[in-house]
Amino acid sequence: MTRESADSTRWEGQRQPLPPSGRRNADIEHWDVENEEFWKTQGRKIASRNLWISIPSLLMGFAVWLMWGMITTQMRNLGFPFTVDQLFTLTAIAGLAGATLRIPASFMIRIAGGRNTIFLTTALLMIPALGTGIALMNPGTPFWVFQALALLSGIGGGNFANSMSNISSFFPKKQQGYALGMNAGLGNFGVTTMQILIPLVMTVGIFGALGGDAMELQKASGTLIGRIEAGTDTWIQNAGFIWLVFLVPLAFAGWFGMNNIRAITPNPGSPVQAFGKILGLYGVGFLTSIIGVVALGWLNMWLALPLTIVLTLFLLRLIPGDIKPNIQKQFAIFSNKHTWAMTVLYIATFGSFIGFSAALPLSISVIFGNMMEVAADGTITRVANPDAPSALTWAWMGPFVGALIRPVGGWISDKVGGAIVTQAISVVMVLASAAVGYVMMLAYNATDPNQYFWMFLTLFIVLFAASGIGNGSTFRSIGFIFDLQQKGPVLGWTSAVAAYGAFIAPRVMGEQIKAGTPEMAMYGFAVFYALCLVVNWWFYLRPGAYVKNP
Repeated sequence: MTRESADSTRWEGQRQPLPPSGRRNADIEHWDVENEEFWKTQGRKIASRNLWISIPSLLMGFAVWLMWGMITTQMRNLGFPFTVDQLFTLTAIAGLAGATLRIPASFMIRIAGGRNTIFLTTALLMIPALGTGIALMNPGTPFWVFQALALLSGIGGGNFANSMSNISSFFPKKQQGYALGMNAGLGNFGVTTMQILIPLVMTVGIFGALGGDAMELQKASGTLIGRIEAGTDTWIQNAGFIWLVFLVPLAFAGWFGMNNIRAITPNPGSPVQAFGKILGLYGVGFLTSIIGVVALGWLNMWLALPLTIVLTLFLLRLIPGDIKPNIQKQFAIFSNKHTWAMTVLYIATFGSFIGFSAALPLSISVIFGNMMEVAADGTITRVANPDAPSALTWAWMGPFVGALIRPVGGWISDKVGGAIVTQAISVVMVLASAAVGYVMMLAYNATDPNQYFWMFLTLFIVLFAASGIGNGSTFRSIGFIFDLQQKGPVLGWTSAVAAYGAFIAPRVMGEQIKAGTPEMAMYGFAVFYALCLVVNWWFYLRPGAYVKNP
């Protein structure tokens, strides 16, 4: 017998059937993906199946979370009785809730199990999808109802943290860039899917009598295939209802096709017990999200957001039962300096991607939907732009490029190192952010803003591309720096803090547009990207760096 065959025989004798019951969705007791033979014979097939169920589930999470950017744009076109500031607020509330919910979601996998978590959190998305469709059927629906639904949409944002934490456990270190890049990158296509699909489904009564009556556009709108003139019938409620078509089968796929890994989750309990843990964790997130929204009425945003984060962490530590020691164990990540360094860098990459995705549609509508008019006496007033580009036609391009290129960023980083890639894209983001700010200033103050639109859109696409590549490089670095027990919670935590970009960007850009200085928001972002250059160099690229080019 050859040495190779002897090794193979010895491995066959040690191998435990996966899953032991023969069911595809049974809990997995033995999991050792760093063992090459185990990975080739058993691990890869199971990991791939879980990945390809995880991706569309995460895609739906992004779609439901960020649908308010497109919905509010169309609400404005239909004459819903809300101000521009209120519409930006709906987008910001969804962003704040999604970011806050990522904090408890970071700990779900190790407490409740991957299969249990992905199934339930995907199914929960049906609540804001259905509720939003019903609310949009009536323009007289109170504003607080839309606020509540935007808050519930945050479930989709929270799901990113548990999804990434789960997938990171299925793949070996050498494939972390690929696995996390595919899950996050294709999952991020939920933004593009939403921005393309919502305008299209609003043009047809696809749900018949069940979907309600059409409304008439008061302002011109658009889709991927062109402009839609005022007076056209529109079914805005389809923007919520359409996601149920996908969420129902995906929930079944998660339940019957995914697995809990007992090496990661030793004691998830029965499914009902696991669901109770998940709902309890998200309950904490919803409570602190509401407190955060209220605090924004009293405090500066830069005080209210840290307060929300700290309060969420504090309440998580107080949860009784067997959840408490598990969470306290995972809190060890906060004593690691790399947790904080990678948090800053991930804010620059994913925070930018998700923030600009949320803010771009309404920004296009406001900046290019109006123009300066000079009267005979020299006075200048801001009036409607009759030939304005439609946000619903163009806003999808940036997120599409950012999501498409994210797996490429992970693949390149696996080859040359994550920190080098992060440094290169940070330089691009400094320059592009400053440039787009300058173009926004020119467009906002122009008598013909349309002449600046293509420059504006191109620069934003560059920003999205750089942030997408950086998403892949920073996640690759996290998978390299941290061990199996810490990388999941760190992935969740960094993505949670970075997700506040979905709140900050619409809020900051909305405030600066209202003040007549939209460029100041982008200049501020450029300064932050420059700071990230210093952090990345100090921790990972300088001579004597803590971890060299992870």
